[in-house]
Amino acid sequence: MTMVATTQFRRSAREAALAAAPASAGARRRPAHTEPLAVRLAIIGFAVSFLSVFVVLPLILVFSEALSKGVGFYLSALADDEALAAIRLTLTAAAISVGLNLVFGVAAAWAIAKFEFPGKTLLITLIDLPFSVSPVISGLVFVLLFGAQGFLGPWLQTHGIQILFAVPAIVLATTFVTFPFVARELIPLMQEQGQQEEEAAISLGAGGWTTFWRVTLPNIKWGLLYGVLLCNARAMGEFGAVSVVSGHIRGETNTMPLLVEILYNEYQMVAAFAIASLLALLALVTLIVKTVLEGRIEQGLHPDDH
Repeated sequence: MTMVATTQFRRSAREAALAAAPASAGARRRPAHTEPLAVRLAIIGFAVSFLSVFVVLPLILVFSEALSKGVGFYLSALADDEALAAIRLTLTAAAISVGLNLVFGVAAAWAIAKFEFPGKTLLITLIDLPFSVSPVISGLVFVLLFGAQGFLGPWLQTHGIQILFAVPAIVLATTFVTFPFVARELIPLMQEQGQQEEEAAISLGAGGWTTFWRVTLPNIKWGLLYGVLLCNARAMGEFGAVSVVSGHIRGETNTMPLLVEILYNEYQMVAAFAIASLLALLALVTLIVKTVLEGRIEQGLHPDDH
């Protein structure tokens, strides 16, 4: 009887200890929102101050300088022939590069996410290359390829083809520095979605293009738009690579960022800030659309939560 009583006592003590353990562990875990008020205020204040100094204040200064001589002077600066040429060139280069990167990004993401093949890791590495190479070095590569003393320069001159210091070089440089954005946005999205829906469509008799248009594209549309948005924003703001290959021919090969530098160096401050304010407006619109697309992507990934 004594041994039975001792065993029952030990079992009861062990059960009581196990029952009390989660409560004590939970007591030791403190939610983040219970941090001292002073700590929370200090962290929030630091974040707000940092953003105010490095984001909000520069934006305010750009627009205030652009409008310092009035709205009329601001509009006339934007309507200048050189400014209009720079705006047209920027939009043209961005449109072409985004279109090329759209096709490449979808094809690369589809291949990487849906298939296994030799060299897959190398392809992913090459896609990330523009993130690790300076844009100036990228522009220099095109000079070494298409310049008069470059690898293809003599052949191009013989056939009367002008690439360097012309619109084609600007498009090529812009495309190079922006091609990771669409692919890098789609690859993890398509990998997370898997291949079940495509396999089901093919098993029901759908062809490759039908599967892409009816199944794959609707599933990636918000991620695709997000990647295109980031690619377009980067294309319009590109400076380093374009500066190397453009030749700075006024009214012909100067994009908006290049024109801002030229006007600023010539002490045409208001005109320079007017072009800069237009770029800033495009950036703000990009941020608004980016926020909307992020919400759409989140809904697509977690439809049951909404």
